[in-house]
Amino acid sequence: MLRHEFQPGKLIAGIFVTIAGITYIGDAGDAWETPWFAVIPLLVFGLTLAGAVALLTGAIRRRRKTRRTPMPPAGSPEAVAPSGPPEIPN
Repeated sequence: MLRHEFQPGKLIAGIFVTIAGITYIGDAGDAWETPWFAVIPLLVFGLTLAGAVALLTGAIRRRRKTRRTPMPPAGSPEAVAPSGPPEIPN
């Protein structure tokens, strides 16, 4: 299996959507009674939190990436064209 970078925003979104699904399954199976409007705030909060975490994670990764890669001199061939394949964003 290919390794990929950890994406905490997607993890948080998945957790909250799973909780919403479990809530509806429990209501449908008569395990408990859930009001019809109870899941909407849960999903909105979870997706907002996931978006904030994803923005923070992206900002941290961009900052670390710019710190690690040294800038080539202005006249060098690496400054004009990169030597490796282009990076494809996720």
